[in-house]
Amino acid sequence: MAAIFSCSSLYTTCKSSLFNNPNQSINYIRLSHSSNTSSIRRFRSISSSLNPNRIQFRDEQKDRFSGIKECVLSVALAIGLITGVPTLGFPSNADAITPALPDLAVLISGPPIKDPGALLRYALPIDNKAIREVQKPLEDITESLKVAGVKAIDSTERNLKQASRALKQGRSMIVAGLAESKKDHAIELLGKLEVGMDELQKIVEDRKREAIAPKQKELLQYVGSVEEDMVDGFPYEVPEEYQNMPLLKGRATVDMKVKVKDNPNLEECVFRIVLDGYNAPVTAGNFVDLVERHFYDGMEIQRADGFVVQTGDPEGPAEGFIDPSTEKTRTIPLEIMVEGEKAPVYGVTLEDIGLYKAQTKLPFNAFGTMAMAREEFENNSASSQIFWLLKESELTPSNANILDGRYSVFGYVTQNEDFLADLKVGDVIESVQVVAGLDNLVNPSYKIAG
Repeated sequence: MAAIFSCSSLYTTCKSSLFNNPNQSINYIRLSHSSNTSSIRRFRSISSSLNPNRIQFRDEQKDRFSGIKECVLSVALAIGLITGVPTLGFPSNADAITPALPDLAVLISGPPIKDPGALLRYALPIDNKAIREVQKPLEDITESLKVAGVKAIDSTERNLKQASRALKQGRSMIVAGLAESKKDHAIELLGKLEVGMDELQKIVEDRKREAIAPKQKELLQYVGSVEEDMVDGFPYEVPEEYQNMPLLKGRATVDMKVKVKDNPNLEECVFRIVLDGYNAPVTAGNFVDLVERHFYDGMEIQRADGFVVQTGDPEGPAEGFIDPSTEKTRTIPLEIMVEGEKAPVYGVTLEDIGLYKAQTKLPFNAFGTMAMAREEFENNSASSQIFWLLKESELTPSNANILDGRYSVFGYVTQNEDFLADLKVGDVIESVQVVAGLDNLVNPSYKIAG
């Protein structure tokens, strides 16, 4: 069953006259049978409509869509997705939607990458073909293991030989691409990678199929660490208007411990999340700063509907983080890194500027993709509310969905992500703790008195 989701808003009833049913539970953090919507605390929207103040960004794209057509498309998508039934001629399955909206479709070649670890590796700001030629066949082992019988072992062996050959032939190019300050560490990792490949070869020869995936994961962790050692400093300047905000100039890892209620099979779970400040320094920096303030500790899961898990709306009338130093809600800009660009786009959706087919560096491909929620018509209104995507292929086929380019992705759950689907409204986040990369946070506001 397709998840119910609004392409225009997660609280459209409060912002638009399109929908008149105040009891639609999908639009609110807490279910309500009251018609008094003023007493219900609302989600910030995790979807986008065109911002009328930013039409100037799309002057060159006026021949693609007229304003009327854009409005019709937005309404059609919103109604069709919020009701979960075909509306205005739009079929309910994603395969049929694609040809109906050719200008909005994302054209992709080959199978999309769904593994969060692989997405993070490819998102690093490096350009070293030699290490990628080691990485790719090791990742392909995952597909090889899906084959039945001995063919899986044989295919894995071919992948491994290809990776070993690539490492041997490209080692000098890999070493040449390392940041000077990190070279010794990376060379040590390359040695461990070579030893690990030999160990995997022995596993394959012994036909120990169950031992292949754990060793593959270990090898890819070495590869990812070597690739991180190729990044020398932060690769670009954040725009001046955001330079004084908390910024994550690099990556950080956090553990989120959740106490699960009313589930005899899962009482407690720790989710490991990697935050990517290379591609979303403002968004990731804001989150790390809030984590260090213990903002999320003790907070309940506020939405869990099979499509997303969401939290971050504090108690009281405020819908975001109130900075004690200003006594105002701290908001951050929409921040999206486009594939092939050196710095993120700020303040506009990719749709706003006509980049309908652009690939984002941090796509909504993986189960547990982490992003910021925001208000419907305000691109720069995100504050503290966050959500994790629970992949529903009918609505969000990887690399061709209604979310990429409209919300700021800033990380992925890399461990225990499958358990996100078991979370329910009312489950409690006991703690969120930075376990690595805190030194990459600059301008930390949590250190300021108050």
